[in-house]
Amino acid sequence: MQRRKVIQTLASVPLLTGLASFDTKDYKDPKRANLKTSLNAYSFNKSLRSGEMSLDEMLEFCADVGFDAIDLTGYYLEGYPEVPSDDYIFSVKKKAHGLGLDISGTGVRNDFTNADKDVRTQSLMLVKNWVDVAAKLGVPVLRVFAGRTATAGFSRSQVLPWVIEGLKECAAYGANRGVIIAVQNHNEFIKTTDQTIEIMEAVNSEWFGLVLDTGSYRQGDLYANIERMIPYAVNWQVKELVTNNGKEEDIDLKRLVKIIRSSDYKGYLPIETFGDDHFKERVTQFLNKLQEELNR
Repeated sequence: MQRRKVIQTLASVPLLTGLASFDTKDYKDPKRANLKTSLNAYSFNKSLRSGEMSLDEMLEFCADVGFDAIDLTGYYLEGYPEVPSDDYIFSVKKKAHGLGLDISGTGVRNDFTNADKDVRTQSLMLVKNWVDVAAKLGVPVLRVFAGRTATAGFSRSQVLPWVIEGLKECAAYGANRGVIIAVQNHNEFIKTTDQTIEIMEAVNSEWFGLVLDTGSYRQGDLYANIERMIPYAVNWQVKELVTNNGKEEDIDLKRLVKIIRSSDYKGYLPIETFGDDHFKERVTQFLNKLQEELNR
């Protein structure tokens, strides 16, 4: 009876002031919380290829300046285009984990537009081999390309089926390994949003998507193009310089983040900078600008 009275008494006591004034706005916006920064390793291309910077040093830099993740293009892993040893793959994975970095993606340089079927087959094997690497790294997305701008002696309509066939087979292989295949609009074979959508709909796989490259849609209103393509995006390349209505300009990060937040996209926003001088400073400055917009 005494226990029952105590419970009744407690139930009648008003909530503590701190709890009574609790506001759900204290929680972070889920769309804001689920957007994470990453660095596309191509930003350090010259330094990595020349040996001026090691892979470990780049990972340590990314952790030090506050990236959430690294987009680790396959070019910079030991032995590319050959597949590295498991010991090496796992050492990279362990290093990133120890620094608190996710690996948001990786990528290869394939070409499904080559008229030589043997070359296209080699590209297909390259992608499949690196799907296996991505799976071992725990990477969700493998970036691929459609191919070069033009194939001598062949029209676009003749080349397109080769591209679609190759990407379909890649997506099927990725599905069996838990790796999403993502084609990048790279202003080569894919130049426009219409061309991108044509490929997306033809491949038609839940294990296939788009690396939305902000610097490579160079026709018309860039931000309208981005809004149109977001439903297909599974990863990004957010570049410093873009082309908007025929004019090269700095990307409007405020506008970009607003568009992304109004969409269903959640995940990583890898940035990419260009140039060989003061590359660490440029990367840090661009990251800070993006973080500022994400924290608004």
